Amino acid sequence: MIDEQPSQQDDDPPFETVSFRFDRMTIARFRELFPRARWSDSHQAWTVPGKTARRRIDRWLATEATRQSPFEEEKGRDAYEWEPILSPYLQVYDRGFRIRTPFSRAVVDELRQIPFARWNRDDRVWEIPFASYDDLQDRWKTIEEAAKRAEPEERRKRAEARRGTEDEAKARRRTAERRKRRMPVSSDDPPPPGRPVANPAYGIVIVTEVTGEIVDLEEIAEHYPNVGDDHVWAGWRPATLVELVRTWPAREVPGEYERSRGWWLPTLDELRDARRIAKSRERRKRDRAEAENSRSNGPS
Repeated sequence: MIDEQPSQQDDDPPFETVSFRFDRMTIARFRELFPRARWSDSHQAWTVPGKTARRRIDRWLATEATRQSPFEEEKGRDAYEWEPILSPYLQVYDRGFRIRTPFSRAVVDELRQIPFARWNRDDRVWEIPFASYDDLQDRWKTIEEAAKRAEPEERRKRAEARRGTEDEAKARRRTAERRKRRMPVSSDDPPPPGRPVANPAYGIVIVTEVTGEIVDLEEIAEHYPNVGDDHVWAGWRPATLVELVRTWPAREVPGEYERSRGWWLPTLDELRDARRIAKSRERRKRDRAEAENSRSNGPS
């Protein structure tokens, strides 16, 4: 059950994440200090809402670090000395390890599952305490492989390898279909226009209209394989950050029926992911506008 409607934030993230080893006493202390925290299956971490969430989490992590026995920290230091991770993505500092890689969703997902991992927003680096070295070591192969694949040169090589292949052709067709800003929905149960709904192909969107035009199953089979002959086209546009923040999440996970009709009311985890993406999109748009304004007002 949702305790309250999410409040709108300005430039602050709508939530922060934190992970730590499962321990009844630790969980109890955490829930006492963060009663609005919720576990996120998609992030595999606890999510804490609020403008000051990051600062409060950092203070709590520092307090919890003092509860760990010196043996655990020393054990992590010794394990690193005995079997160090040698990688350009990892650095050692006085309290543990710092990991800096090209952006990769796979890397972030792995790091979030390491106990007491935290994102240092100022330095744009992940920090892991010595006590979590065993967990870091267990996941490092996956982390490093994903980081290497995210390097610009590796991305370029993969793009070159796909050139002229059927995979590239499929990607182009997917892009062309997305630009049409349409999605198939059940004619018997269409989505409500004007409010954010989730769609399996495009995430959370705003339906602008339900045209009533029946979809051509042969034409769209490649993009929408599970669509039936009772589906019609609906137009959509991306949801803005303000619209996403004002949206109440669904209380239940969508079932088979909701997914088969082509839309459902978004869950809290889905809304959080969409808000983060929308915030980044709007920030990029604002930065471009400011840069263009600076150029137009600059010296001629």
